[in-house]
Amino acid sequence: RVAIVTGASSGIGAAIAKDLAKAGMVTIGLARRVERVEQLRKEIPEEAAKRLHPIKCDVSNEADIDAVFKQVEERFGGCDVLVNNAGIAKRTGLLEVGNTAEIKAVLDTNVTGLVLCSQRAYQSMAKRSVDGHIIHISSIAGHMVPNIPKLNIYPASKHAVKAITETMRHEMRDAGKKIKVTSISPGGVKTEIINDAEVPPNMPFLDSEDISAAVLYVLGTPAHVQVHELIIKPIGEMF
Repeated sequence: RVAIVTGASSGIGAAIAKDLAKAGMVTIGLARRVERVEQLRKEIPEEAAKRLHPIKCDVSNEADIDAVFKQVEERFGGCDVLVNNAGIAKRTGLLEVGNTAEIKAVLDTNVTGLVLCSQRAYQSMAKRSVDGHIIHISSIAGHMVPNIPKLNIYPASKHAVKAITETMRHEMRDAGKKIKVTSISPGGVKTEIINDAEVPPNMPFLDSEDISAAVLYVLGTPAHVQVHELIIKPIGEMF
């Protein structure tokens, strides 16, 4: 099977891309910093590295997305699994004036880009009659709003992912498809998106590999089982 992972250059996305390749999947790692995905190939066994294919892509750019899915169809036959991992946060106050560009950037990546990639993946699966899987890497911030300064529109973008997941499930059911959709919502994960200065002291964190393990778990469920929402917290999380 062929998997596409967005935001594969670091953190959760990098862990997922490596683990899917090691699990035997042809894995397309998308990132703006594509050289970092190239580096990941050196961190896994040679046989797995042959299955990891980096492609440069900015998911906030629809033309980039179209080009990637066209290339995947031509080279690999299509997309069977999509992991929407790409996400950004911009540290400004929601009520501050002059941060329109930051708000749009978060929504373009975390919401619009996720939907556009899902559209292309769904169409690829549906036209080939593949019972594929779309996985959104969301956040605990999609279920509540952490009291962390300057999260701005980020929690709202993750609340949107929760609604999008359910909307997609309804549409797939109504279309008679057995394609699965899952949202995975981690608590704090030690990645680039976390700024040490803006989290409570002694806050516990998950590792990126914990989230990758969850992806492998939901992909391994029987055909009649859909893990719709999976919330993962580190022991002792205060949220």
